[in-house]
Amino acid sequence: MIFTASQIAGILEGDVEGNPEIAVHKLAKIEEGEKGALTFLANPKYTSYIYTTKASVTIVNRDFVPDHQLETTLIKVDDAYKSFSKLLEYYNQVKNNKIGIEEPVFRADTATHGKDFYLGAFSYLGNNVKIGDNVKIYPNVYIGDNVSIGNNVVIFAGAKIYSETLIGNNCVVHSGVVLGADGFGFAPSENGEYIAVPQTGNVILEDNVDIGAGTTIDRATLGSTILRKGVKLDNQIQIAHNVEIGEHTVIAAQTGIAGSTKIGKYCKIGGQVGIVGHIIIGDRVKIQAQSGIGRNVKDDEILQGSPALNYGDYNKSYVHFKNLPKIINRLEHIEKKD
Repeated sequence: MIFTASQIAGILEGDVEGNPEIAVHKLAKIEEGEKGALTFLANPKYTSYIYTTKASVTIVNRDFVPDHQLETTLIKVDDAYKSFSKLLEYYNQVKNNKIGIEEPVFRADTATHGKDFYLGAFSYLGNNVKIGDNVKIYPNVYIGDNVSIGNNVVIFAGAKIYSETLIGNNCVVHSGVVLGADGFGFAPSENGEYIAVPQTGNVILEDNVDIGAGTTIDRATLGSTILRKGVKLDNQIQIAHNVEIGEHTVIAAQTGIAGSTKIGKYCKIGGQVGIVGHIIIGDRVKIQAQSGIGRNVKDDEILQGSPALNYGDYNKSYVHFKNLPKIINRLEHIEKKD
């Protein structure tokens, strides 16, 4: 895609200083800019690069005044960082604005979809699937029976959406995601073998939920596994059956949440956190990376460690943890004197 400086300025409500007709067709860091590239300057630490960059167009704040002549054309905006982010979003929308049904695909006769629909090759739509407007489903996606998908949803290549799953509006499901596989439910028999407990529930994603690549969310045993509106999950996360995650909670990669745990709103959970089942975590809780949570957590707690402690207590204790060898040596020395 090719855009001129004047077209970009129109999108960003900015002003051009330089050649308004100069064209760009790619994005670049300011220090790596070359002819035909668009870049931006927001961090003052990178100011020196604007005098050496070969980028054709650079987005800057309105208050930027160059010390000497520039080769790059400027687009001046109120906030260079936000404007560049807006442009990236616009770029993705244009790039991903596919429409139509590729072949081969399988669509059950009872599957329906709205306008501006895209279905990539080798995808499968089961019985009674209902899909809204402006939905993009990339190749090799499986969508089982009775799945409902709202408007403005993107499902990237290779995702698997099991039967009965409900997906709201404005959701993004990345490659390799599995929604609705059986929860890890087994009951021991008298002879010591484990017998699978049927998992008859489903998975619900409310509006504006993003699911990172390779993440798995299990269907409920009964009822639903629910991600409330605005939840953002990183890559390679495991959400077990009957878990509920509150609005606008964010979780980093490789975290695992065991069955029937309830997590509150606006929580921030770091990478590689392990959370046991059947507990309640309050609102606005912050959990540091690699922590292990084995108890209920009150609103606004900040935790670290395994088992996790209050964040402040952990830091105070850590001072002693790292000095344990010295402390033991001192104790042994005192014992020898005695």
